[in-house]
Amino acid sequence: MQNASGTAFLADCPTRLAVEIIADKWAVLVLFGLGQQPRRHGELVELIGGISRKVLTQTLRRLQQYGLVEHREQDGRYSDYHLTDLGRTLIEPIETLTTWARDHGAAIASFQETHGW
Repeated sequence: MQNASGTAFLADCPTRLAVEIIADKWAVLVLFGLGQQPRRHGELVELIGGISRKVLTQTLRRLQQYGLVEHREQDGRYSDYHLTDLGRTLIEPIETLTTWARDHGAAIASFQETHGW
């Protein structure tokens, strides 16, 4: 992994930031969920099985700090979250990883079972 900015092993390499973002399973699921349409907090909780309201709030705040998600208030009655233009650039790579997982997940599970992991 080398790019114009240096290698991925350097602490200030942008690649490390990208890996940090996509390594968070909740962040990827939130981004993917918002890639379909803007959603309210409660809708995201229902959509993403197993995430608590607290963890979702923390994840959304972190994604806002990266400039990937924005929070919008609608008529003072409710608010929703949506992807920024920058956040939308991650949907294609997430879809690629999802396809890879679907295509190879069974092979990984089989390997783990065969090797007792």
